[in-house]
Amino acid sequence: MPTELLINELQSFGVRLVDPKAGGDSRRGGAGPSDHMPMTIDGATVMIPVHNAPAFESPYIVDRPDALGRSRVRRDGADIGEVKFQLRPRFYERATADGIPYSKIATLHGRDVLATTVLQTCIRYQSRTKTCQFCAIGQSLAAGRTIERKTPEQLGEVAKAAVELDGVTHMVMTTGTPPGADRGAKILCESAVGVKAAVDLPIQGQCEPPDDNIWFQRMKDAGIDSLGMHLEAVSETVRARIMPGKAQVSVQRYFAAFEAAVPVFGHGQVSSYILAGLGDTKKQILGICERLVGIGVYPFVVPFVPIAGTPLESHPTPPPAFMHDILAPLSEMLRAAGIRSSDIKAGCGKCGACSALSTYEKRRQA
Repeated sequence: MPTELLINELQSFGVRLVDPKAGGDSRRGGAGPSDHMPMTIDGATVMIPVHNAPAFESPYIVDRPDALGRSRVRRDGADIGEVKFQLRPRFYERATADGIPYSKIATLHGRDVLATTVLQTCIRYQSRTKTCQFCAIGQSLAAGRTIERKTPEQLGEVAKAAVELDGVTHMVMTTGTPPGADRGAKILCESAVGVKAAVDLPIQGQCEPPDDNIWFQRMKDAGIDSLGMHLEAVSETVRARIMPGKAQVSVQRYFAAFEAAVPVFGHGQVSSYILAGLGDTKKQILGICERLVGIGVYPFVVPFVPIAGTPLESHPTPPPAFMHDILAPLSEMLRAAGIRSSDIKAGCGKCGACSALSTYEKRRQA
């Protein structure tokens, strides 16, 4: 099975682990990819669901890894391919002077990207009439696996250690949306200054579009190298149903923000995370992607993965064929526009672990 198709299969169905206690560290709850475990397949590190409902019933089984972290993926008794688990990051063993474990400040995503949710609360999360139905930003905080507010000094300290101990090459900073018209841009600026004072590490900032476009230059000046503003769903009807609070920031406003941000950060350095499988059709997703690519934005399309404990925990994942029918033509769009995930300075698109898109890109470029 081609690597990109195997990734689609595993990300849609998840995997069952023969020994759930073996292998790498996994993530439960929180912002960003959750209920996943990073595994490397044919040189590509991808996030594979292991803790949600689809994974518990997955036809794919991963054996207990050997001493080097290597294992086999099986389906119906037949070997499908090899995977490799990651070793526990060494910076996880450290703590700040006041006793906060580094892993509660930032975590390793994919293979070499440090990720943090600077503010682990959100104005939309407290009300089920406003919250994004897929979001679990409050779960890891409630479970004590993270802290609510990471200071610039803490982020700088952890980023420096992650670079020196684990070879981290870029960083993702996201945030819950705070009150105020900047929608998180201000706190990202403060955080980026703290990191860049400690270590020269490319940073992607992620927030909703601020009301005033002046924040794009402020974020760039603070040390943010690339920007993510995530549509998640692309049609207004799906957005209103799935994320009623965030949908108040219209798709039209997002595109105005994209057009203002690209000249500041550069062609291909602004991206948008799009969750396939929430109700948008393939045609709708590819139509939005064509518009994004046309103005120099990288559309990072990933399969929706339900997270335990959220309103969408029983929502089905998109079929692998659905993902193929989006990612194959999208990779061709990106090639024609000269936009490549490998050229992004930092962020989710560069990491690529939550989607097979970058593998499709490499196949097109070969």
